[in-house]
Amino acid sequence: MGKKIPPRINEREQRVKKTLALLGVISLLVLTGCSKLDSAATIGDISISQAQAQGVIDEILEERTKIDTSQLQLISGEELNRGELRFSIISILFDEILKELKLTVTNSEIAQKRAQLITQIGGEEQLPISLVAANIAPTNFESYIRAILASDKVSFALAEAGVQPDEIPARIGQLIAAKAKELNVTVNPRYGVWDFESGEILAKDSAGSAVVPSGQ
Repeated sequence: MGKKIPPRINEREQRVKKTLALLGVISLLVLTGCSKLDSAATIGDISISQAQAQGVIDEILEERTKIDTSQLQLISGEELNRGELRFSIISILFDEILKELKLTVTNSEIAQKRAQLITQIGGEEQLPISLVAANIAPTNFESYIRAILASDKVSFALAEAGVQPDEIPARIGQLIAAKAKELNVTVNPRYGVWDFESGEILAKDSAGSAVVPSGQ
């Protein structure tokens, strides 16, 4: 028979295993915390980093320097930050709603809509001014078009389901609110807090208790 291991060694091994397990948990918590701190917002498994959010703001501000903005009423500062981050969140929520409804937005539809918008504003040369006036970063123009088309498709699906035209905007708002709760939209306090009822990012000093989703 083999020599028995003294009980004290077994106890030592158990202590070592527990210590390693604890260190593993601590490391995971630290990494998770760092990830959240780096995020401007999270929507389910999707994270919008602060670098991405700031990149959009920098692009918008850079475009403003290229045109005469004296006659434009432009938002800035925290309001601009909240507005652009909200657009990114809403765009993702629309994509998720499309998936749930088994709807798609094709590249050809985006190209066709883009051509229509360019015609409406008076030509390609007017696009920089129009984007600045609408606080849309050039790299977000396609996302903006996609969001319009997504809204149109959801509206059509609701109409097909018997929803009255005047009720469709409210129903779309309800779909967005429900999807935001399902995916547990979270906004970095640096930008404000997500209001699950209005689908807006509220400034921290005006949030109150409205941002707490039901059941939490």
